[in-house]
Amino acid sequence: MSANFAVRLCSLLLLIGGIASQAHAAETPITLDTPTGQLAGTLELPAGADKPRVALLIAGSGPTDRDGNSSMIPGRNDSLKLLAAGLAEAGIATVRYDKRGIGGSHAAGSAESALRFEMFVDDAAAWIARLKADPRFASVAVIGHSEGSLIGMLAARQADAAAFVSIAGIADGASTLMRKQLEGKLPPELEKESERILVSLESGVVVDPVPPALATLFRPSVQPYLISWFKYVPAQRIAELTMPVLVVQGNTDIQVDVVQANRLHGARPGAKLAIIPGMNHVFKHVRAVPELQVASYGDPSLPVSPLLVKSIADFLQQGGATTP
Repeated sequence: MSANFAVRLCSLLLLIGGIASQAHAAETPITLDTPTGQLAGTLELPAGADKPRVALLIAGSGPTDRDGNSSMIPGRNDSLKLLAAGLAEAGIATVRYDKRGIGGSHAAGSAESALRFEMFVDDAAAWIARLKADPRFASVAVIGHSEGSLIGMLAARQADAAAFVSIAGIADGASTLMRKQLEGKLPPELEKESERILVSLESGVVVDPVPPALATLFRPSVQPYLISWFKYVPAQRIAELTMPVLVVQGNTDIQVDVVQANRLHGARPGAKLAIIPGMNHVFKHVRAVPELQVASYGDPSLPVSPLLVKSIADFLQQGGATTP
């Protein structure tokens, strides 16, 4: 079966299922109180489901909101919103939320100098605990996208979630990733300074002053956050998970490649792996052509991959059973 035929077939099956149900998922606001303010989210319940499984969706890095849209990128792609809708059609409830400092959770934000990576982990763990205490749900899983994959795996372990799904997560630590991204892009002197700063931050020591040309990346106010983030290597942390694990990756993702997914999968014995043909970083079927990729990040009319929805729904509906 060709990848294109499989995509068309899954799209048709999902459409038929949606028509047959003659009902729509229900979206309602949901909030979480934290010591620094309230986090705002959206609960999406599948129509007619009795005590469904629920999954917490965790967005990627930067100013990315609950729907998967970033204020740094023009337009909307609605990746997480569309994924939630697809999972609802498959009988899976979801909660997606604005991270602290973003969108409806803006008031819970901290000053940049006070922000730590663990705050995002603690927020996700608190959402998991809240959903576990809700009698409407049979079990609570975690789905983390991109940087949200690391946040999700740490929170899933902390709050003992029933299952964990990584979408486009990296296996490398953040400092290693930054080195790869900067390689060959800086003049020799700045490259030397960048390496000196990274080594210092990896050891937990702030650097001040920072060369003006590197201030966007390494300004003193952001260094404590970087130190807290650099401590975690996803390939090591995923190996600590005891719940069922699914690693998902699109093979036309221009931000995260399949090598990272294979490394995450290999680090966790018994994990399942789903490589989605033709899927990019925002879950859309787009060829690895720069102009098409860029356009897809601002086009909510493009549907998310039905194979992505099916892979996750099947994994969760089967209880997230791992292979021996």
